Amino acid sequence: MTCLPQYGPAPRRACARVRVGHVDIGGDAPILVQSMTNTDTADVAGTVGQVAALARAGSEIVRVTVNTAEAAAAVPRIREQLDRMGVNAPLVGDFHFNGHRLLTQHPACAEALAKLRINPGNVGRGSKRDEQFATMVEFACRYDKPVRIGVNWGSLDPELIARMMDENARQPVPEAVAVITRRALVASAIDSAVLAEKLGLAHDKIVLSCKVSGVQDLIAVYRDLAARCDYALHLGLTEAGMGSKGIVASTAAMGVLLQEGIGDTIRVSLTPEPGGDRTREVVVAQEILQTMGLRSFTPMVIACPGCGRTTSTFFQTLADRIQSYLRAQMPDWRGRHPGVETMNVAVMGCVVNGPGESKHANIGISLPGSGENPVAPVFVDGVKTVTLKGDHIAEEFQAVVDQYVRDKYPAIERSGRVERVSA
Repeated sequence: MTCLPQYGPAPRRACARVRVGHVDIGGDAPILVQSMTNTDTADVAGTVGQVAALARAGSEIVRVTVNTAEAAAAVPRIREQLDRMGVNAPLVGDFHFNGHRLLTQHPACAEALAKLRINPGNVGRGSKRDEQFATMVEFACRYDKPVRIGVNWGSLDPELIARMMDENARQPVPEAVAVITRRALVASAIDSAVLAEKLGLAHDKIVLSCKVSGVQDLIAVYRDLAARCDYALHLGLTEAGMGSKGIVASTAAMGVLLQEGIGDTIRVSLTPEPGGDRTREVVVAQEILQTMGLRSFTPMVIACPGCGRTTSTFFQTLADRIQSYLRAQMPDWRGRHPGVETMNVAVMGCVVNGPGESKHANIGISLPGSGENPVAPVFVDGVKTVTLKGDHIAEEFQAVVDQYVRDKYPAIERSGRVERVSA
């Protein structure tokens, strides 16, 4: 008899647990979704608005660029305004080239941030590199902040890669340039983390990332990195791309690593369409984790792709409407109806798979295909409860969903410090 392979992802890789603001990265903490603003951080109102939008969409950590004195000075005001709005997403400061100077001139910036991101390839050259790196680590220690040491292959330490390439060239059988580059990424991250610890930063204050743009490169680098250290790891392609390409590349790369138990936070670095919504990257990251069964964020809508039996677009419209409705309700439902994020809703287009898929979902509707009777049976927890027909199927099905949420996930009402469950 042939045994089936193990079902589900491998156990999470053991690593240190890092506290970032009010959330934890690594250890047995959930894999977190991270994003980054693309506003000018000196624009306080614009940055506050985008951080709030990303947090509402589900980003659990938000990174902001800190590249100028104006940006550094704006960070405390951004944090203050977010706190007044009740937006508690931790802010990470992204520093390159002049971070040592900005933190020295604006220490309140370090105090307001929940984490510092340092790129070892961009902290300085020659003798200044270690000194400027040390300055940033000292600020992290002073204000008890964790650090993400984030290496990118587009800004790899030129001295390190040159030395490793020279050593490789002297070997009897030199390895490929791509192999040495990947090895240099890992070395840069781990060597920098070791230096940070020597400077006083605690082991459980360090997160590592080694970002590249190629799917196979990312998989190879993180497998190596995960095997060589027990720091918490942040996953993501450094430039995933635009639209479907970026989504597919991110899913292909991170899906493999997450399945192997590698990764503690993720970011889907999508290039927004002109005028596009920055929060799209948050939704995609959530969907990667949820479709892999690693976390639940919002009820999932299962819908058939359509075929010659479904010439009407009604089921497509209804699926889109229900999915948008469920996501829009989640900011309220998440706090009041715990567990609702695990709900599955099926919107099917004909009798072939419609009733069967509907029975597998918590709630399902099987709409009539071409030539079928103009009726739509609805199934709740596998049992047919009602058959909808007429011009108001969409509204009636949405009412069924609402009632199911109320019945299946009783509301938690908060009054002062007392919580009570109401049916």
